[in-house]
Amino acid sequence: MLMRPRGRGLEREVYGHVSVASSNAQSRGTGGDFWRVRSLLLDITSQVLRKYIANTPITMSTSSTPHDLADPPTDAISSLRFSPSNNTLAVASWDRTITLYNRTPETPDAPFTFSGTRLTCRAPILDICWGADDNTLYSVGLDYDVRSHDLQNPETEQSVLSTHEAASNKIAYSAQHDLLLSTSWDSTLHVHKPATGMFMRVPLPTKPFALSLTATRVVIAMAERKLWVYDLLSLATLVDQAGRTANGTGPNHDVTEIVPWQQRESSLKFMTRAVACMPDGQGFATSSIEGRVGVEFFDPGEQAKTYAFKCHRQTQTTTVISEPGPDGEAGEQEEREVDIVYPVNALAFHPVHGTFATGGGDGVTKRRVKQYPKLGASVAAMEFSGDGKFLAIGVSPGFEDGKEDEEIQEGQVKIVVRELGENEVKGRPAK
Repeated sequence: MLMRPRGRGLEREVYGHVSVASSNAQSRGTGGDFWRVRSLLLDITSQVLRKYIANTPITMSTSSTPHDLADPPTDAISSLRFSPSNNTLAVASWDRTITLYNRTPETPDAPFTFSGTRLTCRAPILDICWGADDNTLYSVGLDYDVRSHDLQNPETEQSVLSTHEAASNKIAYSAQHDLLLSTSWDSTLHVHKPATGMFMRVPLPTKPFALSLTATRVVIAMAERKLWVYDLLSLATLVDQAGRTANGTGPNHDVTEIVPWQQRESSLKFMTRAVACMPDGQGFATSSIEGRVGVEFFDPGEQAKTYAFKCHRQTQTTTVISEPGPDGEAGEQEEREVDIVYPVNALAFHPVHGTFATGGGDGVTKRRVKQYPKLGASVAAMEFSGDGKFLAIGVSPGFEDGKEDEEIQEGQVKIVVRELGENEVKGRPAK
């Protein structure tokens, strides 16, 4: 679509003069002169507008282009992450693999292509993150292990940094503090120092669901609407003092009780599905299974800015039959509109503009200023590249439709990469 700066101000000005001239001509009662003057002024107006439009630059629409990546995993996608250089996209799946895609700027129609590398783990993978560079990748999954992958030797180099007592579901790396954090359904947080191989176990009050970092803090969303925030510098200091290695050497063989920097209750009433921190570190967004997103701030003085909104809901007309009557007559049929509510599975902040995107079980990716076309299945994972030029979306059946017993069909699992337009992710100007 072509867009031009609107010339309504000029148009109103020119036609304002026409209106005044017409009014004056009519008031003098010179009917023939009036129409000649009107015709002359309209011709002048037309010439001015043509000249104005001819000298106005045409700007192409800044809508993004979606690209489906080839060779996707064969089972549901659990996580996807851009590397620190933004040159590699890693995709984790329940088929026990991590698939790597390389940036290919020489082929605009395929900005990322399959690298030929597909790492295989012992069990389905639930989350991944990159380390300090493009050569180190970390993963967690149903085998309870926190694993490090050396991509310079991808076929052989996997090492176990620690082992939880239940499946490990989330993992994140802080480059500022060289800290690797993992959570588990055993209600613990493992804090690792990859450079030294030391880690410590921190108990959590209940089962964790989501994890996100700022440069200085980590936010953990848990059951019972609990949100705990830890200071990363304090965790780094403690793991140096009280950590142990994966083989059990070191002073700490149990758990280390740590008081969080903040203990909060989610502003959302139902189970948390995702959490994402703002790029400026001022706050975070959470999403729930009930089709809502909440935005909160760390500073207690900023709580008035906290807000929530509904999303990923669809209105559907259904037939409702009332109860049979006392004489056994059939109940009456009535058409009603009902809201179908989908979980918000994924959140991602744009690293440059601070806007954020949501991905839901309805297969829709939204930003508050834009909604992208519906995808073929549930949005399971989503991330912006570090330079803000790409948005990667993992699409796979989320079983929100109750068809969890059905086999996943070919084509239902997709990785979509959107190459974003220049102004596509900018927020609306303040009113």
